[in-house]
Amino acid sequence: MPELIEVLRDGVIATVVLNRPEKLNALTKGMWQALGAAIDTLSADDSLRCVILRGAGEKAFSPGNDIAEFATERANKPQAIAYGHLMHATLHALAACRHPLVAQIHGICVGGGLEIAALCDLRICGESSRFGAPIKNLGLTMAYPEMAPLVHLVGSSVALEILLEGRIFDAAEAKQKRLVTRVVPDGEVAAETQASAERIAEGAPLVARWHKKFARRLADPRPLTAAEAGEGFDCFDTEDFRIGYAAFLAKKKPVFVGR
Repeated sequence: MPELIEVLRDGVIATVVLNRPEKLNALTKGMWQALGAAIDTLSADDSLRCVILRGAGEKAFSPGNDIAEFATERANKPQAIAYGHLMHATLHALAACRHPLVAQIHGICVGGGLEIAALCDLRICGESSRFGAPIKNLGLTMAYPEMAPLVHLVGSSVALEILLEGRIFDAAEAKQKRLVTRVVPDGEVAAETQASAERIAEGAPLVARWHKKFARRLADPRPLTAAEAGEGFDCFDTEDFRIGYAAFLAKKKPVFVGR
């Protein structure tokens, strides 16, 4: 049996695949759990510099949760709460991942698939990709931990438009709504995502992790502490800083070591 969450490694770049192409990568309870575990493991790996997240094949990133599971796994509130705890742990793992996450989006990206993509740092899709969250048609709400990344990404007004209308819309509109970072021809999605990951991986990895941490912290309205403000200058004590500015002066490409 193939792994429903497949992790591939190419040097300092890892690719996580939602691997259920026969069901357009619809998410099961086991997939949510395995995805969270995979992301936690990758986040702890200091040798990594970037993670690509994609669905298997080119028909879909993911259409969200497998509706066939509802009768057995989410048939009532207690079941839904238990399922939600598992989902939300995975969403937290994605939000807390120290490495840059790049979503490679082919085709359909709706519901839970959209929730996962919203937690990636960059989202690259094809021109024929489709987006939305038509859960109103199932009588379902998007719980607070699921809705928060969407609101953070596009604002409450656009998030409500997506949820209240339940429309499926195209890549151009998704770009206009800031749901995606970049739209490219369908045949170029994989190459553009790989190029983006390689550009990220060429940079100083500690800097990438700091920038992710700073961006998360700046979403919090509390004033920065003195220690937090000081962390913005920790890079000057790193070996990578010395490598970076020496390479710049020598007009050479820096080779960072992550220290």
